[in-house]
Parts: sequence; C-alpha cells; structure tokens
Amino acid sequence: MPSATPWSYVLIRLLFRFVLKIFYGTIVVEGASNVPKTGKPCIVCANHSNSLTDALMLVTTIPPKERNFIRLTAKATQFGKRTFTSWLIESAGTVPIRRKKDYAEGESVDNTDTMDKLIQALEMGDAVCLFPEGMSRYHPSVAPLKTGVARMISDILTRNRNNPTFEISLLNCSVTYMHREHFRSDVLVTFHPPMVFTPKTHPELLEPVEFSNVRALTAQMSEQITSGTFDSPSWDLVRVSKLAARMYAPLGTRMTLGDYVRVVRTFLEAFKAGEPVSGSDDVHTVDDEKVSAETSDLARLREDLRAYQDELARLGIKDDRIRRRPLPRLTIIGRMILRITWAICLFSLSLPGLVLWAPVFITIVYAVHNFKKTGPIFDTFDEIAQYKLVYGLVSGLCVWFGATAATFPFSVVTFMLVPALMWMTLRWFEDAVSALRAFMALGRLLLVGPTTLRKMYWKRDALYDRVMKLAIDTLALPNNPEVYFIRHGGREKGRVRGRWESGSRYFSIKRRRKRDWNESLRLYDIVDYPEDDS
Repeated sequence: MPSATPWSYVLIRLLFRFVLKIFYGTIVVEGASNVPKTGKPCIVCANHSNSLTDALMLVTTIPPKERNFIRLTAKATQFGKRTFTSWLIESAGTVPIRRKKDYAEGESVDNTDTMDKLIQALEMGDAVCLFPEGMSRYHPSVAPLKTGVARMISDILTRNRNNPTFEISLLNCSVTYMHREHFRSDVLVTFHPPMVFTPKTHPELLEPVEFSNVRALTAQMSEQITSGTFDSPSWDLVRVSKLAARMYAPLGTRMTLGDYVRVVRTFLEAFKAGEPVSGSDDVHTVDDEKVSAETSDLARLREDLRAYQDELARLGIKDDRIRRRPLPRLTIIGRMILRITWAICLFSLSLPGLVLWAPVFITIVYAVHNFKKTGPIFDTFDEIAQYKLVYGLVSGLCVWFGATAATFPFSVVTFMLVPALMWMTLRWFEDAVSALRAFMALGRLLLVGPTTLRKMYWKRDALYDRVMKLAIDTLALPNNPEVYFIRHGGREKGRVRGRWESGSRYFSIKRRRKRDWNESLRLYDIVDYPEDDS
C-alpha cells in the first residue's frame, strides 16, 4: 500500500506549480505518459544543475493522476534550520542524505538508515526521487553518475528474489534549462521510457552481484539522461552549438522547445566529436586520415563560428540581423519608431501593476545580491533560481494579502483582482521589453553601418553553407527545417501552426509566444556563459 500524500506536499505542489509558471516563461513536458502509475515501485532519476528547483520541477511536472506522491531526497545540511526553505523540505516528507563534502574530514558519514527507509518506501509502492550525480552544480556537463541507484535496485531485487510478481521501475528524466536562473526563460522536462526490473528478468543484479553489472546499469542511466539534455565539456561548445542551430533553423522557425534542444544537441555532439584527441604515433590507415580530416574540418568550423559570434557580441547585434541583406536606413528608422511606440504603450499599461511587482523584484534582487557574496560562481549559481523562487513566493504572497487587507471593505474584489492584474502586467511587461529590445537592436544596426554589415553578411553566407553541409550531409538533419518543423512534432506546448494562429497567440494572456528560445526578460540577448575555468 503506497504512502498517503501529505497535505503539505499537496500545498507545495500547488504553490510551486503556480510560482514556476510565473518564473519560467514556458515549461514543456515530454513523455509524461511514461510515468509509472501510483502503487508501482519507482525510482525517479534526473540530472542535477539547479539545486532545489530541480526537485520542485519534477514534483510539479509529474501528473498527479499518474503519481500522487514522490518521496524526495535532499542534503542533510538543509534540515533543522529555522528557514522557510528548511520547512519546505521537511514538511514534504523529504529524506535527508549526508554528503562527505558537508562534514569535517574523518567524520563518519553513514546513510545506511536512509537507504533502508527508501527501500521500505519502494516496497510499499512509493516513488523515490534521487539525483545520481550526487550534488547540484553549475556546469555545462552532466557529472559522472554515482552507482548508488544501481546498488539500491540490486538490494531491493535481492530482498524480493522469492516474489515472482515484484517489479521496480527506473524512470530517468532529462531537465534542460535554457537559462536556469533568469526570469521568464524556458525549461524542457523529458521523461524517458522506464527501465523495468524483476528478479526473474535481471538475475545478474541479485546478490552476490558483480560490480561490473552495477557499472553497466549506471552507464545505461547516464546514456539515457544525457540523451535529452546538453552535456558539454565547456560552455564554449554550448555557445557555438546554439549559434549553429540558429543558422540552420533561423529565428522564426516554428519549432517546439524539444525540437530546438535536440537540434542544438545534435550540433553539440558533432563538435564534441571534433575535439582534438591526443593519439599515438602509430601508422595511420586511409580511414584514420579521413576521420582526421573530418575532425579538422569540424574544429575549423567551430573556431570560425566562435570568431563570428565574438564579432556579433562586440557589435551588439544578432545573427538574425545579418541573415538578410542590410536594410535601408529609412526602413530601420521606421521600424524603430513602431517598436518604441509599442513599447511606450505597453509600459504605460504596465505601470499600475508594476507598483505591485516592485516589492517582489526589490526583495529578490537584494536577496540574490547578498547570496552571491557567500561563495564562488560554481558553488552558488546553481542555487540562484531557488532563492528567486522562494523569496519571490514569500514577497508575492505578502503583496497579495497586504493589498487585500489595505482595501477593506472591498477585499473580496481585490483578492481576485490583484493576482489577475499582476499576471496581465507581467504579460504586457514581457512584450514591452521585447519591443524595446528590438528597438535597441535596430539602433545598433544604424551605428554599425552598411559597410560592416555587408562584410558580416558575406562572412555569414560562407559559414551558413558549411553549417548546412554539416547538418544535412553528416548529421542527417532535415534539409528544409522551416517546413519540416511545421509539419512534424504534433501540437505541443509552445508550438503554433499557421499565420493566423501564430499572430493571435502572440497576444495570448496565457504565455508569450517566443520566436527565440534563448529569450528571457532582459534588454539584452543572452549568448555568453561563464568562463570555463570558473
């Protein structure tokens, strides 16, 4: 009999489903039908790059009808504190796990009791969430997975070796944040087909088990998790791969977030294969020379794309502005007038609601500013989204209930009006920032001048031919992405079909229809990442 769902877990799921939909512009969920039903033992595993936000993302994206409760795990140092975050973790039935790095050298770190509790919960039919990387980190790659999950499956199969009907599922999940800590960026959550284990079908995992079988299962998990997200040895490769994807499927291509991630990942894997590898001095065959030539071509393309992106960043313009021949100055000025007029109108509409949002924004900025001082980028940036979510939730509730109390005796009306106004303000503000961003981009085109733009156009034209040759001839991507992605992929969230639907969805109050999945609520385009040696 699976555990009952704690009331606090239901409350947390409800609250943070709302908060995550506000913080992130679009959350696309793929493979929700793969989630095992309530009552079937299940271990949920995912990559871990965004601290507590990763757990909240899984809690809110797994359909409650499929799975009513997921037992979470968290580092033991987050328990027992007089903070909202600590209460949040403990009240949701989370199990503490002790990590060696959190304790003094030589101090005993024993998780035996914790593992026993998790195994008992699984035997009752619960779902347990684990992050096999072992820790959250702000890094472009997925860390080598620990063998703990595979050993747990081995232990539970061994305990139930005489039960012919016992089975346990391993549900691997890939979570991809476009910009994990930025307001109104996007998230892709992909649930892969579950791996099902029984004592009969997997006798190699029964005690006494060879460690090679444990390592093999861990490798399968790693392959499935990394197949749905970016896994790069450097931020530079992510940056170059996104540029190649934008050149292959230009701005305005109506593709889902999942399609976009897979296209970027396809280029990323190609550039990873083109990384220089130190080899032996043995005699090379003709095939070796062919592979070496292809590797050299990939390396040169990567370097040329990096130089082109550096030049775009220096000029402050996007690749999409170079894709077409330079616009006449009068055309640019006319478009600037339209963009700034639209931005002013939307900002004017947003002003009353921005008064309500101001305390929330100020609280978040102050809290994150102080938090960043506590450590280096690699040790703090994975928790920024978590801080923004928690402080945004608390300050937002204070504004909501404060405004309701201040407007007595009309509190019944303002109780419904305040959140509606704040949401509409956010939508108008998003479009206003987008219009202002376009105005600034057009202004930079005027400053750059037609001569420089023509040189950049010729440089891009040569790069485009090489990118398309790589995409079609080597990577087997569709040769007409703008047509292909309209016709394939279904009607997933974030996707529109046809010009009328595309235009009407732009003004949807539910969410902003983005032309660029790298977009966030910023006046600048995010194309750069932290230094790789951070």
